[in-house]
Amino acid sequence: MGDWGNRPYPLDTTPRLAKNPATAIFSHMSKERYIAAKQKWAEKQLAHGFKSREVASTDRLPPGQKLTAGFPVLDLGVRPEIPLAEWTLTVDGLVEKPSIFSWEQFNALPQVTDLSDFHCVTTWSKYDCQWTGVAFTTLFEIVQPKPEARFVYFTGYDGYSTNVPLENCLDDDVLIATQFGGAPVSLEHGGPARVIIPKLYAWKGSKFVKGITFLAEDRLGFWEVRGYHNVGDPWKEERYA
Repeated sequence: MGDWGNRPYPLDTTPRLAKNPATAIFSHMSKERYIAAKQKWAEKQLAHGFKSREVASTDRLPPGQKLTAGFPVLDLGVRPEIPLAEWTLTVDGLVEKPSIFSWEQFNALPQVTDLSDFHCVTTWSKYDCQWTGVAFTTLFEIVQPKPEARFVYFTGYDGYSTNVPLENCLDDDVLIATQFGGAPVSLEHGGPARVIIPKLYAWKGSKFVKGITFLAEDRLGFWEVRGYHNVGDPWKEERYA
C-alpha cells in the first residue's frame, strides 16, 4: 500500500537532486515575516498569471518540483513541546462516537508502515519516505462519521489548521504518523504526531496534530485563507487560488 498515487511514470525518468533557494530564505524568517512572505508570494504568482493544470501530470515527480535528498524544514516558527503524558488527539464533529485519545491509547491502535513520496508546495520533493502510525481509515471506523460529513479540518498544537475533502483522506496511505524512518517523528518535523497525505502538497498534512473535525461544509485553513489552493493536488500544480 501507499505508493505515490498509482500514477504511472517513465522508468527512465531520472530527476536531478537540487537545492531550493526559497526554502533556505523562508527557513531563516520570523513567524510573522514568513507568513507574510508566503502570502505575498502566492499573490505575486497569481498576478503573473499562474494557473493550475486542468489535466494532471502522469510523471512520478509532479510538475514544477525538484528532487531533494534532504528533508527541509518549513513551519510557522512555533514548535510546541508537548509531554507525551499530556498529549491528546481529539476526533469530533459530525461523528457518532467522538473520541479523545491519549498517547498510550493512540499507540495501542493498529499500526501501519507505509512508503510514499513527499511534495512541498515550495517546489521540493522527497522520494520513498517511510512513515509509521495509525491509518486515517482506522480513526474513521472508530468515530463513524455521519453521512453528511464531507470535509475534514485538522488543527495542530502550534495553532495551524488545514482543510481536506473527506474523500482525499480515505486513501490507504493517509496516516497520523508517529515515526519516520523507524524513529519517532522529531519536533522539527512535527512530532510527536503529524498528518501525512501523500497525494496532496505537504501543507495539507498538519504537524503537531491535536484535532480532527468532520464537517458538512468546507472551512478554510491557515494557508487556504492566505491565497493557497483549497485542494492542493501536486500533479495539477494546485498551488495557489
